[in-house]
Amino acid sequence: MLTTSDLKWDLRTCNKVEMETIKFIGKIQSSLEDIKDCPLQEFEGGPQATLVIEEEYREAMKGLRKGTRILLFTWLDKGDRAVLTTRPRNNPDAALTGVFATRSPDRPNPIGLHEVEIVEIRGNGEIRVSNLEVLNGTPLIDIKPVLQ
Repeated sequence: MLTTSDLKWDLRTCNKVEMETIKFIGKIQSSLEDIKDCPLQEFEGGPQATLVIEEEYREAMKGLRKGTRILLFTWLDKGDRAVLTTRPRNNPDAALTGVFATRSPDRPNPIGLHEVEIVEIRGNGEIRVSNLEVLNGTPLIDIKPVLQ
């Protein structure tokens, strides 16, 4: 579980309030072991992967169905949180760009957002999904349905 003693600003009152904790609901099992092996986007050859949901969160899987498109929120734990600018798509000729205008995993809060399709749901808390471009062991923050 991610915990922090950092404080954030309440933008409405400009008072400091305590940061809530983010609870990881599971991990990703993937064939991708090294960042160099990851496609830059899931539609560029991302392999199928398995979401392994922690037992205490498995009840939240009710209603998920094979073929459903979902959004995954991941914690890109290998990302460099000090990076504020990058060259998009790792292109040395590209203009230096702020990370908020990119999908780079290197950013102050390395939250990944991935749209995938459910391929299979297993009874042991595993969900097989299509085309996911994250490393094996990446923590899973949340799952939400794609709204049509």
